[in-house]
Amino acid sequence: MILKVKKLSPDAVLPNYAHEGDAGLNMYSNETVTIPSSEVAKIRSGISMEIPEGYVGLIWDRSGLSMNHAIKSLGGVIDSSYRGESIFGVINLGKEAYTVEKGHKVVQMLIQKIEHVKVEEVEELSETKRGAGGFGSTGK
Repeated sequence: MILKVKKLSPDAVLPNYAHEGDAGLNMYSNETVTIPSSEVAKIRSGISMEIPEGYVGLIWDRSGLSMNHAIKSLGGVIDSSYRGESIFGVINLGKEAYTVEKGHKVVQMLIQKIEHVKVEEVEELSETKRGAGGFGSTGK
């Protein structure tokens, strides 16, 4: 599979895998942004992509940023039909401001196959052992 990427800025960094076998492509910031504690920021990548039809780009945290600095991705779905700049939402859950430097890895993207379903309204759903139990219903 080929992921076509267009640089919107000449110094943008193309997505890449850090190691053979990695699931996620590293995605880079094309600007320096300071994120105050408890604030949300949009990080521009300086790229747009052509994700193949039948696939989606899913945006996830980078473990080092989330565990060491409490920088969390606000999720993201990049549809195969989208051709605009990839911009990543993040929140700083830490106690201090954090600066994302231009050219630094900020999130990772997984390319995954999607399935389309037909939505059917029904009067009843099948019974299961779990039923409607959720939010800790199975215990610790």
